Amino acid sequence: MSDFPMHDLETAPDGSKALIENSMKAFGRLPGLHKVLSESPQAYEGYQLLHKLFTETDFDADELTVVWQTINVEHECHYCVPAHTGIAKMMKVSDDITEALRNETALPSPKLEALRTFTLQLVRARGNVTDEQVQAFFAAGYGHRAVLDVVLGLAQKTMSNYINHMAQTPVDDVFKPLLWTRSENRIAAE
Repeated sequence: MSDFPMHDLETAPDGSKALIENSMKAFGRLPGLHKVLSESPQAYEGYQLLHKLFTETDFDADELTVVWQTINVEHECHYCVPAHTGIAKMMKVSDDITEALRNETALPSPKLEALRTFTLQLVRARGNVTDEQVQAFFAAGYGHRAVLDVVLGLAQKTMSNYINHMAQTPVDDVFKPLLWTRSENRIAAE
């Protein structure tokens, strides 16, 4: 399905031109995902809004990264794992956290590990988590708002991961040194 159009400012539908300009201001370039999204101004705007809202939650940079990258790795997104590795570096997230997420090994703190575990459970069960799983998440220091915010992050990442799979979005040159393939250490969500 790699025949998805990848637009720029000149070829994009009129409804996407302002969104492209915003992306170029924010990133200094137009990310491949945004080139694909621009075919649908509504999908593009929806994705940008979900991203904006998720970054405005109470999650700090480490927690945002845990949610994003847990979902990216679980969905095996060839585009988003390297992109969020680079984004994590820009957000000053520890390489220990990033490498644990990419390699599916234990995170350096029990609270972050609880966030990853809950996020995985939510993804794998398609939202049908058990009361025990929710209570374990709460015992780690999270509350109802965090549950809803993980779902918000999941909505954003599901959108980008699925689009990148279907469009076979090429990894941006800036993220090519951060390419990723799934390790054999895949963790279980209990």
